[in-house]
Amino acid sequence: QVQLVESGGGLVQPGGSLRLSCSASGIIFRFYTMGWYRQAPGKQRELVAKIISGGTTNYGDFVKGRFTISRDNAKNTVYLQMNSLKPEDTAVYYCNAVRALTMEAYWGQGTQVTVSS
Repeated sequence: QVQLVESGGGLVQPGGSLRLSCSASGIIFRFYTMGWYRQAPGKQRELVAKIISGGTTNYGDFVKGRFTISRDNAKNTVYLQMNSLKPEDTAVYYCNAVRALTMEAYWGQGTQVTVSS
């Protein structure tokens, strides 16, 4: 049984930071591209960042150097460090795992991030 469990969301003031974590089980973690997506109310889900096993990363245009994705293959965990948060970053953040070879894809349950004063 595959599980992706996110943690680290919460309420933060504008300009603040949060670190999201996603712990994976039931998959061979190093085979998967790991990603973070987000969905705000009334909007489509969008890519925040993704990282392949070797460490190559890709970010959504809106990130503009504020967020950093990383992974620890030994701990089956992917992280998203978010700095300089803005109110428009408010959304549910979802962890995603995709294996390109087979196109298997899995999602976590999401963690709420709210940026507000």
